Amino acid sequence: MPRKSSSSGARGGDNPERITDAEHAIMEALWDHDGTASAQEIFDHVGASREWSLATVKTLLSRLVQKQAIATRPDGRRFLYSPLIARSDYVGGESRRLVDKLFGGRAASLVAHLAQSEALTEDDLSEIEQLLKELKQ
Repeated sequence: MPRKSSSSGARGGDNPERITDAEHAIMEALWDHDGTASAQEIFDHVGASREWSLATVKTLLSRLVQKQAIATRPDGRRFLYSPLIARSDYVGGESRRLVDKLFGGRAASLVAHLAQSEALTEDDLSEIEQLLKELKQ
């Protein structure tokens, strides 16, 4: 996929380079560490559950640096990594992409699908109703 240059980072353009599922796990680890972590700390967070080696984590970190999704800075003999995009911005972009791709850009179609497939509980429906009431005010 061609990369668009953007002054606001890799995720700021109209067609930012996608973050893979594996890279997303690394981003989650960074967000969970309040935004700054070493490769070892990230490995400790996700390595065992994913059966990744430290080398795999470092490769994914390198890819995220190349995509300008994270920044790196030296800290003695190691590097520290920090996200260049907030979790909420990432979730917002991925949510919009999902709605656009699968539901023709209509969020109502997504909610209808979830309701019809019984993926929504009564609590979910109550929360949605409350959110809609708040949005209308």
